[in-house]
Amino acid sequence: MELLGEYQGSGSVVRKFLLRRGDGQVIQVSRLLYLVVGSVDGVRDAEAISHRVSGRYGQEVSAEDVVFLVERKLTPLGVTVPSGGGGGSVPRSDLLLALKGHRVVFGERQVARIAGVLGWLHAPLVVVLVLASAVVMDGWLFGVHGGITALLEVLEQPLWMLLLFVLTVVSLVFHEFGHASGCHYSGAVPGKIGCGIFLIWPSMYTDVTDVYRVGRAGRLRTGLGGVYFNVVFMLVLTGLYLVTGQPLFLAAVYLAHFEVLEQLMPLVRLDGYYILGDLAGVPDLFGKVKPILMGLLPGRRREAAAVLGLKRSARIVVTVWVAVMVPLLLAEVGYVLWNLPRLLVTAGRALAAQVSGTLEAFASLQVWAGLVGVLGTLMLLCPMAGGCYLAGRIVVRVWRAGVRATEGRPVMRLAVAGAVVAVGAVLGAAWVRGLTPKPLPAAAPVTPVLQPGVPAPHPQPTASTTSPSPTPSHPTRQPALPPSHRPTPVTPPAASSAVPASSSPATASPTPDASPTRTHPTPDPSGGSPTPTTTGTPPTGSPSPSPSVSTSPTRSPSPSGTSPSLPGPPGSGGT
Repeated sequence: MELLGEYQGSGSVVRKFLLRRGDGQVIQVSRLLYLVVGSVDGVRDAEAISHRVSGRYGQEVSAEDVVFLVERKLTPLGVTVPSGGGGGSVPRSDLLLALKGHRVVFGERQVARIAGVLGWLHAPLVVVLVLASAVVMDGWLFGVHGGITALLEVLEQPLWMLLLFVLTVVSLVFHEFGHASGCHYSGAVPGKIGCGIFLIWPSMYTDVTDVYRVGRAGRLRTGLGGVYFNVVFMLVLTGLYLVTGQPLFLAAVYLAHFEVLEQLMPLVRLDGYYILGDLAGVPDLFGKVKPILMGLLPGRRREAAAVLGLKRSARIVVTVWVAVMVPLLLAEVGYVLWNLPRLLVTAGRALAAQVSGTLEAFASLQVWAGLVGVLGTLMLLCPMAGGCYLAGRIVVRVWRAGVRATEGRPVMRLAVAGAVVAVGAVLGAAWVRGLTPKPLPAAAPVTPVLQPGVPAPHPQPTASTTSPSPTPSHPTRQPALPPSHRPTPVTPPAASSAVPASSSPATASPTPDASPTRTHPTPDPSGGSPTPTTTGTPPTGSPSPSPSVSTSPTRSPSPSGTSPSLPGPPGSGGT
């Protein structure tokens, strides 16, 4: 257990303090609980602890109060264990929008060494020069040269496409070291860098949980460090283009702009989510969704205010975020359900053609084409498998939440069941009757090297029609065009996007909000970009023996389990 001190720049009305367990989970507690934890050493008894805490707290805290706080508040959070040593399982947060299956790529020592070398890039003068150069670069790229021109040239060369993929991966790794070096420059200790699955895409992350020890400026520097290093990387690529003249480097610069925009979106736990949370002083924005929505109901405003306990400025920021985020995510879910048949048919057809073409390449002893086709197959399978997994988790969570909310209320449970059946019936009828958008037509491979044996669709001949015309005195027959010369209209494929809905984190005590370790995930370039990360909000402390407790953000890989914890700063998700 490590005492991290007071949470600087908090948006809460009362002061909050941070603890970090040995497993990396960061927990946000009131001042009274923080003093109790600092006095528990395995030697002092309740009476000795009560004297020590009373002197520091400024009010009388009895031995009975200490026993109550330890047994009812700290032990359930995994902070203390019973005197007998039989501590049970340690609770952990199990968040829907969290990084899963993370694996370490760079250990803590490697990260600390490299972050120390790159720390000079965060010096104020260097930052000003980099940003000024970026303005000049973008003015030339989009105003003079043409941003997409280089990308179109690269799309015609399969080898360049593979090199572009490699450059994108390098950009993601460099993005993560931007978070780590920003954390180091701010006086905190960066953790490991790894990869995992964020939503449905392979992603990278950086454990910068220790940044919660420093002030708001350090947290913002760490959160913005990823996209700042993306800008540095783009400047390097632009320099390489000016030296070599190869459009490959400009194509990578063009795509890197979209990575930056994706990371800055605050809808899910990417960089923008942590940056907004640091600005508002609220490490777990998703933990505030339910209280904010409850506050919109008649007669529940006072209850919501007591749960939130936020300053007016922080409450405005969080309320606006909820008002924008919730409708967008609900709209995305509705859009996916409405287009589900088209998505399934198109994805299944693409996967079947990809697998068939790859097998044919191996059968023809075209080993290189077959191996590249395997890569293309994995790129198709990843979002499909991830989407199925995410959909299953959402259904299970919604089911459990509905059962808990309607327990002992049969009328409400019947109404909810009726609403679900009605929505399912409407969607089912639309799917069966073909009212929803039709599947996308087959399209020619954009990168044929990744899709061996997948032919381009051939337009089908259409029957010609003639309209009657007045018969002249000497009629002349016009020869009909053969089918090969008849124009056939081609319908361009429509693109669709799917963004899963989010769920609020679980709580581990009467009023705490759980949140994952603070990691900055970055989605892998092989996948699509997620649209759509968390800290617990601690209850206010008071001399009362039942202060509120909440977990606070651990900026590190998202854990799994059911205990409150704080999220860490963004890693890359574009993690």
